Formats: sequence, C-alpha cells, structure tokens
Amino acid sequence: MKNGYSAPLLAWWNARLGRNLGVEDTEIDWKAYMAQVEGVINGTYDYTQLQGDTGPLVYPAGFVYIFMGLYYATGRGTDIRMAQHIFAVLYLATLLLVFLIYHQTCKVPPFVFFFMCCASYRVHSIFVLRLFNDPVAMVLLFLSINLLLAQRWGWGCCCFSLAISVKMNVLLFAPGLLFLLLTQFGFRGALPKLGICAGLQVALGLPFLLENPIGYLSRSFDLGRQFLFRWTVNWRFLPEALFLHRAFHLALLAAHLTLLLLFALCRWHSTGESILSLLRDPSKRKVPPQPLTPNQIVSTLFTSNFIGICFSRSLHYQFYVWYFHTLPYLLWATPARWLTHLLRLLVLGLIELSWNTYPSTSCSSAALHVCHAVILLQLWLGPQPFPKSTQHSKKAH
Repeated sequence: MKNGYSAPLLAWWNARLGRNLGVEDTEIDWKAYMAQVEGVINGTYDYTQLQGDTGPLVYPAGFVYIFMGLYYATGRGTDIRMAQHIFAVLYLATLLLVFLIYHQTCKVPPFVFFFMCCASYRVHSIFVLRLFNDPVAMVLLFLSINLLLAQRWGWGCCCFSLAISVKMNVLLFAPGLLFLLLTQFGFRGALPKLGICAGLQVALGLPFLLENPIGYLSRSFDLGRQFLFRWTVNWRFLPEALFLHRAFHLALLAAHLTLLLLFALCRWHSTGESILSLLRDPSKRKVPPQPLTPNQIVSTLFTSNFIGICFSRSLHYQFYVWYFHTLPYLLWATPARWLTHLLRLLVLGLIELSWNTYPSTSCSSAALHVCHAVILLQLWLGPQPFPKSTQHSKKAH
C-alpha cells in the first residue's frame, strides 16, 4: 500500500494483533495445542498419551485435524504471527456469519453492531492474541445456524457436530437443536439428522477409537472435569471449598435442566398439545407445524446456550466467546418497556467489565450473575417465540 492512508491503517491493525507484544505475552495454549497435534503426527493415537505444556489433550478429534492444518500452515506451530493473521480472518468470518443471522431476524437495532465489533477488547484478545480453540468451534456453530436458517437441516447438523468435535461447549446449544428437530420433523424424522451428528463424531474419532476407545471418550468428552478456582470468572464470591464440592455441581446441573424444561414447556412449546406430541409425525398432530421462522430458530438456540452459561460450573476468560455474539439478540429480541435501550447497553457494558476484570473479584462475579438474571427475566417475561395466538388461529382456520 503506497497511499497516505496505509500507515495509520497498518498501525491500527498491528496494534489489534498485538504486534507490540512479544510472543510470550500472547501465547497461552498454542504451544500445548501444537505439542498435542505433533504427537498425533508422530503416530500416537492413544489419547491418554497425548500431552502438552498445559496438560493432556481433552478435546475431540475435530480439534486435532483443524489444528493439524494450522500446525503445517504456521511452520510446525513456530510462526505465531501467521497464526494470529489466520485467526484475524477467522474473527472477520465470525462477524460475517453473525451479521447474516441478525439480518434474517431483524430484531437488533443497527447501532448495537458497533459495540459488537469495536467495544470488546477481551473478544479481540481471545481471537487474535490468545489463539484458543473456542473461536474455531463458534465459527462452525454460526455456520451451522446459517444453514438451519436456510432450511438445510442435514448440512446444519453436520456443521453442528463438527463444531462439537472442536470443543464440547457447543453441546449447550444441543437441547435447543433437539427441540427444533422434533418440532419440525417429529421423532422418526429427526433420527436421520441425529444420525448425521453421531456418525460424524464416530468417523472423526475412528483412528483414536480403534486405538483406545475408553481413553478417547474419557478424555475428549469428560463432562466431570474439575476446574481451578483461580481462573473462575463467575463464582469468585464463593468459598473455594464450595466451588469444588460435588453437591454444588449437581445443584447447578439440576437448575440447568429444570430451567431448560420450563422454557421448553412454557416458552418454546405452545400449541396447546402435550409436549409429547412433538414425538409424533408432524402430519398426525392436531396442530400441523408451520415452517420455523428465523426468530424461532435463533431464539431457541441462543436461549438454550445462555441457560447453560448461567449455570456453568465455571467460566474461564476464553469462554466469553461462547455467548458474546448472542447477547445483543437476547437483549433486544424480546421487547420490554422496563428495559430501555440505555439499560440494555448498561447490561452489555457490565458484562464486558466483568469479563475484563483480571483476576476476577467477588464484585465482578456478582455483577455478571445480576446481568445474566436480568436477561433471563426478560426472556421469560417477553413475547413467546412460538406465539399461541398464531397456532390457535391456524387450528381454527
């Protein structure tokens, strides 16, 4: 670039990429990722033997294949600057996919997108400085949602399963996806779509399953993994002993499942029939289903994930991308007179402040929970994504 605008643009971009920082300041798990992938390249397919600087490999097989590609694209993981540029492109791809989703829902005012793009230093850091695998999983998830919105259910489920194969947090969207599949296809019609999800997991993990199936499943899909109290963002105000106690984990799981059930019964399902009617063939229901609208799809998936976030046993700093790009929709999709634009922006700002407080404090954790509670309350009190009046009028007609 030879024109007069090149210097300021390059200076801004380099600052965003952390060019003024040393590699030691930007890399956290990257070297561990590369060491784990290198073990597979060297012929080790037993998951219990794959280690990195920060511990054992605990992600499914899709992670291995994608980061194996990054391993070769970055000179065996040594060119971290190249990796940061790749993740910068990944960040832009994520924004594009999110904007496509929001464009179809027509719920969020345009000025909010400025805050999504420019206001989160933490999200920029997670993408282009820290090189975590969370953004890779989320870009695949948003691609999956775009395919679902295009009524490409098979391809959408394929991308959804691929996202899970990078990191298990995408499973938080799974209850919402299951509800949508049952609503649209019934139990028998949903089975092929679920088969796609399961089949892809088996295909990706086959080399490791053949070597040590128990080791692969226990490492890559370990739902009971213990988190360190020092990294928690959301439970800092608790005593460490309570944070680590199994009874606390079970209570959170019970609250998570209970709230999902309540939303499924009272918010998502509103045809007047039993929720078990979703298991029937759609043509045999008293109220035949209509094609799902973009807002019904997005609201169900985003709410399902958000409920899981609210009751997570621990949230670490890189987990912010699990729901950052969904927050504007959750705040603006359901109109509420008591929650003005200013208050919604305040909630976004407090959430951002909580995630940018390092190390987390009792106040930052409490503020995060208060903001989550406000969003949950609005989702519960706002208009239903599956309005009863529409279904009843169609039944009467």
